[in-house]
Amino acid sequence: MKRAAPGAGTPAARAVAPARPHASRTGVRAFVGLGANLGQASDAIRRAIDALGAIGDTRVTAVSSLYRSAPIEATGPDFVNAVAELRTGLDPQSLLDALQTIEQAHGRIRGERNAPRTLDLDLLLHGDQVLDSDALSLPHPRMSTRAFVLRPLAEIDPGVRIPGAAPLDVLLARCAGQRVERIDDATR
Repeated sequence: MKRAAPGAGTPAARAVAPARPHASRTGVRAFVGLGANLGQASDAIRRAIDALGAIGDTRVTAVSSLYRSAPIEATGPDFVNAVAELRTGLDPQSLLDALQTIEQAHGRIRGERNAPRTLDLDLLLHGDQVLDSDALSLPHPRMSTRAFVLRPLAEIDPGVRIPGAAPLDVLLARCAGQRVERIDDATR
């Protein structure tokens, strides 16, 4: 597997070969946050990355390392987190539907907010779209206050812009007190 192109984040970020030749090469750049804290969380994240690559008209272009973080506003075991960059021809709602299908396939049961989970896939960014509906908000409404999202996102692309938010380095400084540690390469 090749490393990300220069300027695409720290050396740990990996470029990922297209999963299928028919995947969109010119689609919208989207970012997905991955998290799990039940069962074999690291394995669940890796399987979810593979499943992202199987979404129609979508390909995974980069994946961060895995990170361990303490639950925020919840109790339970530490989470394992990562961020994946996609190129997709899907609109935001269709991509969200695909993400929720992957969650269900991994045993995700939607209960109380911030509860422990087998897999959580959050659509963080879809191009520069800003939207707020009952089903979906973009950018993800809590991403700019979560170190477990910002650190892996910065690993992939430290210059990424979150519409309506401060630069990534400023956001990271604001949540510096949140415990997040890099634990592994997600592509192993």
